[in-house]
Amino acid sequence: MMKVAEILARKNRDVISVRPDITVLDALKIMSDNNIGSILVISGDQYLGIMTERDYARKVILQGKSSVDTKVADIMSTELPRIGPDSSIEECMQLMSVNNIRYLPVFEKDHLSGIISVNDVIKAVIANQAETISHLQSYIHS
Repeated sequence: MMKVAEILARKNRDVISVRPDITVLDALKIMSDNNIGSILVISGDQYLGIMTERDYARKVILQGKSSVDTKVADIMSTELPRIGPDSSIEECMQLMSVNNIRYLPVFEKDHLSGIISVNDVIKAVIANQAETISHLQSYIHS
C-alpha cells in the first residue's frame, strides 16, 4: 500500500503557515487565498499546531467570538498524532478515524515536512484501487 511520502511527492510541497499571534480572520484569508481547509501554526522554526475550519466553526462562531479579536493560538488544534513519510495510508486512516480528525502533520525526525488531509488519503486509496484493477485486468487478458 502507498506510503505518506508518495502522497507528499504528488502534492504541492509549499508549507503554508501562520504565526500563533495573528488573528483568526487573517488566517482564514490566507486559507481562502490558498484554497485550503487548514493551516499550520509555526513560531520561528517550531511547529505548534494546526488551525482548521472546524476549529473556527466550533471555537469562534459557535461561541460568539470575533474573528477579528481572536488569535490563532486561542483556537488551534494541538497534540495531533504525528506521522512520518514511511507511515502507511492504513495507519493514517486509522489515526484519522480514531481521533476524529481530518489532518495529520508529517514529520521527518523532528522536522515538519508537510501535512496530509483526509482528501489526500482518499485520493491515494482510489489511485491504489485503480492500479490494482489495471493489474488484474492485464492478468485476466494475458
